[in-house]
Amino acid sequence: MIKRLIIAILLLGLVGGGIVGFNLFRSKMIAQFFATMAPAPLPVTVTEVVPINWMPGIAAIGTANAAQGTDLAVEAAGVVREVRFAANDRVEKGQVLVQIDDREERADLDAAKAALNLAEITLKRAQELLERGVSATTTLDTAEAEAIAARSNVAKLAAALETKQLTAPFGGTIGIPQIEIGQFVTAGTTYATLQDRSHMRVDFSLSEQQAGMVKAGLPVTVTSEVGDLTLTGSVVGIEPKIDPNSRLVTIRADVPNAADQLTPGQFLQVRVDLPAEDGVIALPQTVVSSTLYGDSVFVVREEQTEGAEPSLVVRQVFVKLGRRSADLVEISEGLAVGDKVVNAGQNRLSSGAPVTLADAPAGN
Repeated sequence: MIKRLIIAILLLGLVGGGIVGFNLFRSKMIAQFFATMAPAPLPVTVTEVVPINWMPGIAAIGTANAAQGTDLAVEAAGVVREVRFAANDRVEKGQVLVQIDDREERADLDAAKAALNLAEITLKRAQELLERGVSATTTLDTAEAEAIAARSNVAKLAAALETKQLTAPFGGTIGIPQIEIGQFVTAGTTYATLQDRSHMRVDFSLSEQQAGMVKAGLPVTVTSEVGDLTLTGSVVGIEPKIDPNSRLVTIRADVPNAADQLTPGQFLQVRVDLPAEDGVIALPQTVVSSTLYGDSVFVVREEQTEGAEPSLVVRQVFVKLGRRSADLVEISEGLAVGDKVVNAGQNRLSSGAPVTLADAPAGN
C-alpha cells in the first residue's frame, strides 16, 4: 500500500514538473520570437523641406472709422421748419439739411441793410460837402464811422441768419433724423450723424517691438470677424509716442470702401504685410509636436545596419520655432533642405521605427 502511494506521488511529481517545464520553455520561446521579430513598417506621408518665399506679417485687432465722420448739431436755438433729408440719404457738401425758423433774423437783416444804405448815402454827401469846403472834417469822420458800424451790423445779422440754415460740411451718408418739424431745439442739439464711408480709417495697436517694423505705405489686409469680407489698404500713420498705460503704439491704415462694405465702429482682424524674405524654411504647423521637453518633428531617413539592406526609419528631431504666418511656422534650427518630415500620424510613431512612404513603392 505504501509502495503504491509512493509510486503515485512520483508519477504526479513527474507530470507536474513536465507541465511546468513545458510552460517555462514555451514562454521562453515566445519571448525569444517577439524579441527577434522586426515590427512591420508603418506607411507615412512626408513633406520635403524646401526654402520658400516667406511673407511675414503682423496680426492685430482693429476698429473701422469713417475717413470723415461727425455728429451734426444745431448751431442756434429755434423752431424746426424743414428737415430736408431722410435716413441713409447720400448728401453732398453744402446741401441744406435742416431749416430753423429765421423770420426774425431776416427782418433784422432787412432793417440793417436799410440802415447801411442810409449810412452810405450820408457818407457820400459828407464827402461831397467836404470837397466844396462847406462841411467840417469831423462830420465826414462821423459819417464814415456810422457806415462802418452799419456794414458790421449787416455782416453780423447775415452770419446769424446762416446759423439757422444747417448744411452738410462734407459729402457722405447721413443717419436717422433726431429732430422733428415744429420741435424747438437749442444750440448743440444733435440732429443726425454724417459719415463719409468711401474710405475707412482702421485703427489698431501694436507692441513697441512690432511697431518698429511697421512703416507708412506697407500693405494692410482687413478681415471681418466672421471672415466673409476681406479688403486691402495701406498704413498711413504711426503714433509718435507709446501709450504709457497699455505700452502699445497706435497705427492707422486707410482702406478704400467704395462698395460700403465696412461700417464705422466695425470690429476687424488686421494683418500688416512686411517685406518678403527668400530662403526661409517653413512647414505646416501640424507637423510639429510640442511637449514639455520642446518642439519636435519626425524625419524619415535611410539607415543601414550591419548585414542588412538599407531601410527607412523615422527619427525624432527637436527644432526651434520662429515666426508664424497663417498655417505655416518658421523652422529656424534643426532641419536642413531636403529633409523629409512626417506630416500626419506622428502620435503612432517612435524614434527608430521602420516606415514606408505611403506615396512611394514599398521597396523604396
